[in-house]
Amino acid sequence: MAGGPIGPTGVATERAGEYKGRVTAYVIIACLVAAVGGSLFGYDIGISGGVTSMDGFLEKFFPAVYRNKLHAHENNYCKYNNQGLSAFTSSLYLAGLVSSLVASPITRKYGRRGSIICGGISFMIGATLDASAVNLVMLILGRIMLGVGIGFGNQCHYTYQKWHQLILEGP
Repeated sequence: MAGGPIGPTGVATERAGEYKGRVTAYVIIACLVAAVGGSLFGYDIGISGGVTSMDGFLEKFFPAVYRNKLHAHENNYCKYNNQGLSAFTSSLYLAGLVSSLVASPITRKYGRRGSIICGGISFMIGATLDASAVNLVMLILGRIMLGVGIGFGNQCHYTYQKWHQLILEGP
């Protein structure tokens, strides 16, 4: 039973002994889907933090920030104090928040498959926009579409996580 000796005692422990579930390919795939959903947040935080400090990126999309970075030696706040850079960073998270609220009714009406398809399409559009960005508007629109994909994926991720828990532990 999950939790080992820390888990509950009594009836739950007795029921755990009766459980006849096995680790199958289906269970492993469900676990992988849940793990990928949880890693979406951390991945973007790590990537965007590194990219926003790269000289080539700043030179192309945020020349004012790049000039400040070259002249400021003591204070990081003075280097990166720019509304466009803040919009670039926060647009993904705000879009993820709003889209996770929108994803719930869509999931109820069309099922998890519909939500996963919407999230996947949003990811593809966002990745394409960001990869081909030539100006700040394209970059931020791409981040917004990636945020929509994260919002839809996050909403479905917890459904899969609960589904995974039911498979392994029973109802």
